[in-house]
Amino acid sequence: MASYWLMKSEPGVYSIDDLVRDGRTTWEGVRNYQARNFMRDVMTIGDLALFYHSSAEPPGVAGICRVASKAYPDPTQFDKKHPWHDPESKKDDPRWLLVDVEIVEKLPTFVALEQLRSDRALAGMLVLRRAQRLSVMPVEKKHFERVLALGGAKTRAR
Repeated sequence: MASYWLMKSEPGVYSIDDLVRDGRTTWEGVRNYQARNFMRDVMTIGDLALFYHSSAEPPGVAGICRVASKAYPDPTQFDKKHPWHDPESKKDDPRWLLVDVEIVEKLPTFVALEQLRSDRALAGMLVLRRAQRLSVMPVEKKHFERVLALGGAKTRAR
């Protein structure tokens, strides 16, 4: 059974337009154990995700991507010059993982966080909870479908 996700990226680091240009990328830099565990234990190839612009004005959902690989070690954890380097992580027992994602669709209409908050159909959506800082989080199918409708997406949940 398909799972649905919300994956956050700062558009100044990597935006939906970057993914449209590249077609596929690694979802690197996840440094939260719960988010890592979602990628490792629950995500499957083909799952759909809302591509969320965080630390933006305004923040919100900009597009849809698809999980394109199983989780595997994030090489940035071993790069001493990289901001995401983790000196505690070992190559024979990596702490941090990533998945590849590919573009599905840039939403015709950006769905801002305030619009998400004001829509009663989205009550209970994790990204709307106070202090919810996970960069990768599950989304219920009904919430996923509602965001697709708000954004005018051609894509449909499976």
